[in-house]
Amino acid sequence: MSVLVGKKAPQFTAKAVINGEEIINEFSLNQYLGKKSVVFFFYPKDFTSVCPKELHAFQDNLNAFEKRNVAVVACSTDTEQSHMAWLQMPAKQGGIQGIKYPIVADTNKTISAAFDVLNGQYFSDEDGNLKANSEMIALRGLFLIDKKGIIQHQVINNMHLARSVSETLRMVDAIQFNEEIGEVCPANWMSEKDGMNESRDGVSNSLSAQKMTSN
Repeated sequence: MSVLVGKKAPQFTAKAVINGEEIINEFSLNQYLGKKSVVFFFYPKDFTSVCPKELHAFQDNLNAFEKRNVAVVACSTDTEQSHMAWLQMPAKQGGIQGIKYPIVADTNKTISAAFDVLNGQYFSDEDGNLKANSEMIALRGLFLIDKKGIIQHQVINNMHLARSVSETLRMVDAIQFNEEIGEVCPANWMSEKDGMNESRDGVSNSLSAQKMTSN
């Protein structure tokens, strides 16, 4: 598994469903460069039991992300037609109707491969037949990408382990705190707490959280 933190996010152009109702042919994260940070997350499959709850959880907190000037974008290896069909299905029936953030179609699996979240590998058997050692779909990868297009945080879960949206928001706050104040965030840091000021002699507490909340 590649560590992409501190590196430019892989670039791509792909089909996506936006606003829950429109398919566009050339979606790219480049549209956010210099304007917004991005939460870019992968999920394994459309029409599954765990994924809709996770996607709805991000939608339920979409205003919180937008308040922080952060775009939310999802991606799986399904087609854009599959995304669109799932978006027409009500939540009570296991669908994702009401999701408004973009859902990217990684049909060729190149985006998942570029972010190194593609589950499994291809190989040739003794007869030269191309096979895969597991289902070639995306693990639950999540990447926080800053306005410069640099990945600041990544977390990769196995397919049966959903993520915490509140922890994602906490990490967004931590990144923005560091960008604005220039201090590090200690263990279990929350937005209302102080950061820590690095020095040659170690770290010391500061009142910078008060400065940030008062701005």
